[in-house]
Amino acid sequence: MSFPWANEYKPSHPLMQWMDEKLPLPRFVYNAVGAGYPVPRNLNYAWNFGVLAGFCLALQIVTGVILAMHYAANTGVAFDSVEHIMRDVNWGWMLRYAHANGASAFFVVVYVHIFRGFFYGSYKAPREMIWLLGVVIFLLMMATAFMGYVLPWGQMSFWGAQVITGLFSAIPLVGDPLHTWLLGGFAPDNAALNRFFSLHFLLPFVIAGVVILHIWALHIPGSSNPTGVEVKQESDTVPFHPYYTAKDGFGLGVFLIGYCALLFFFPNALGHPDNYIPANPMQTPAHIVPEWYFWPFYAILRAFTQDFLFIPAKLMGVLAMFSAILVWFFLPWLDRSPVRSGHFRPTFRKFYYALIVDALVLGYCGGSPAEEPFVMISQIAAIYYFAHFLIILPIVSAIERPDPLPFSITEAVLGSDETAPAAA
Repeated sequence: MSFPWANEYKPSHPLMQWMDEKLPLPRFVYNAVGAGYPVPRNLNYAWNFGVLAGFCLALQIVTGVILAMHYAANTGVAFDSVEHIMRDVNWGWMLRYAHANGASAFFVVVYVHIFRGFFYGSYKAPREMIWLLGVVIFLLMMATAFMGYVLPWGQMSFWGAQVITGLFSAIPLVGDPLHTWLLGGFAPDNAALNRFFSLHFLLPFVIAGVVILHIWALHIPGSSNPTGVEVKQESDTVPFHPYYTAKDGFGLGVFLIGYCALLFFFPNALGHPDNYIPANPMQTPAHIVPEWYFWPFYAILRAFTQDFLFIPAKLMGVLAMFSAILVWFFLPWLDRSPVRSGHFRPTFRKFYYALIVDALVLGYCGGSPAEEPFVMISQIAAIYYFAHFLIILPIVSAIERPDPLPFSITEAVLGSDETAPAAA
């Protein structure tokens, strides 16, 4: 984002002048997160979650690299190597819990970030590419988290890998060969564990690369804001530093209080007790369930129980589960309302809150046994989920009468904007 009133980087120290001339890294940082980056003055704490997501990614990479130094990707000793980390490595228990609970914290932050985007229309022009790259990041996160869950090689790790990779066998013609190729055999074993470990180590760095593209795309149109009104003048913005670095720092402090409380007092609250039992291919757990952040999509997968014509129920469930995320790619074109912010869209707002309730219901059903009434509730909730994006959102955006928008960001914050030119 380039504005004529943006501060320009002018190093005063001779060393920084030399650095800026040879490798303009200081200027890049200054323009990206410093006083050279003007930001809308009305951002609320919902805009903290992008920075928190970046912190969680860095936390996962650092703790993951250290854990990889002590982990053995071999089915004979993988479970014991995790116990070795917990019991014998200095601070190993904290690193393991920090990594495991860091994954949950990462998904909490990203889910809030996504639903903030839903409400404030962050996917609308001119920010479509930012949104599309964000969905790519989420898909990479899902793949990375699944592979990481397999690595402890406990009961739920093994059977989770068995169930999830078995979904590929539902693909007609190529499904079974693809399933065998992915696992390196007919069931999760040493080859699969090695592959998952390699990819789990690699993908966070791929995510970091896409995050850089995500931020780069953000700096072209600039940040959105709660009103959805674009920046019109200098009074609409403040420098990112020190105003939002301080605000993000406070948000990070609050986040760390909650994260550390979970880490030190309830480290196993979000885990499954069966994963403290070594993997046993001969004993199926009573209730196979993935980690909590997969539950809404797992509920959609299990909602299909009957074949339809020549399409097996398993294949329909797999397609629906992936479509539940892929539909987000089309949001910029499904929602045609010229108004971005849900604050000025009363009809949209009601359906948005219904979507939140629907997602929570899907999550609850996904973590429950595959029996009635949870299957029926999952089916109803899945129907509403897809109807929201494919039917309700386009209709609402076409017929809704939004509330009046403020002329500028300054007017929304300070009241009447005396310096603003008269609206046409």
